[in-house]
Amino acid sequence: MTRVAEHLFDHIRPLLAAPPTERIAFIRAPRWIGTDAALAAHRRLQELLERPASLRTEGLMLVGPYANGKTMIAERFVLQHLGSAPKRKAWILQTREGTGLAHFYASVIAGFGAPAAAVRSVSRLAEQVDALLQQLQPRVLIFDEFHNALRGRSRDVEAIFAFLRRLGREYDVSPVLIGEVAVYDHVNATQEMASRLQALPVPRWRYGEPYLALLDTLEAALPLARPSNLSDEALARRVFGLSEGLIGETVRILVDAAILAIHDGAERITPRTLSALCYTPLSERRRAPLRQDLL
Repeated sequence: MTRVAEHLFDHIRPLLAAPPTERIAFIRAPRWIGTDAALAAHRRLQELLERPASLRTEGLMLVGPYANGKTMIAERFVLQHLGSAPKRKAWILQTREGTGLAHFYASVIAGFGAPAAAVRSVSRLAEQVDALLQQLQPRVLIFDEFHNALRGRSRDVEAIFAFLRRLGREYDVSPVLIGEVAVYDHVNATQEMASRLQALPVPRWRYGEPYLALLDTLEAALPLARPSNLSDEALARRVFGLSEGLIGETVRILVDAAILAIHDGAERITPRTLSALCYTPLSERRRAPLRQDLL
């Protein structure tokens, strides 16, 4: 068995002796992938935690397409620092769908785990946010899916950016904005915000050696008894085409394919396995035959 499992990481090999249900549960579990972009983002986030006090704090933008690992980067960083200091210094806040300051402040309050004020006026919500900032004294606030806050009236967007500037001036907090390219465009519309927020791109992967190395890493982490040779040209091109260079889609495809390989007894991912998934790339789903069946 050892010889057959040489394609797997050492800590993955023992899983081959587990029942199929346990292997499948392991395959479905979320996994951290330490890509160059992810490690670079963690280094910059750590620098924000360790910086000296400032009245004009700088922050970051983690910008890239959907399903490309931005949220996982932030969640991993926050989890690493839970309990590492007397007070929690890094928080991730989910920016809610909806426009206006009330929705934005409600996102901050919910992210801190506090109940919203009974009277949901903007001024009352702002007072509650200020009270929470004074009490919790965060160092880094990460706003996930920040593009949700940019869909309202221009004066509301301006007020949200004014709040981000006030975070540094009054509370010594570095904001981190996660989202799609709209975040980059809005921040760089004015020099005032552009000078405060450094862009860290999380772009789509290009087909090449780094992507092939990613496939090798993922194969070594999937407990299948036989090697799939995912980085071989034909198979790698197929996975890349289906995923369209998105790391989230790449992982999802390989997870589904690995589970199918366990169910059908092949114990490896092949072109036939990928065909059996009937997987539709993100860009084609609006035109997929399934959509026509729903009309």
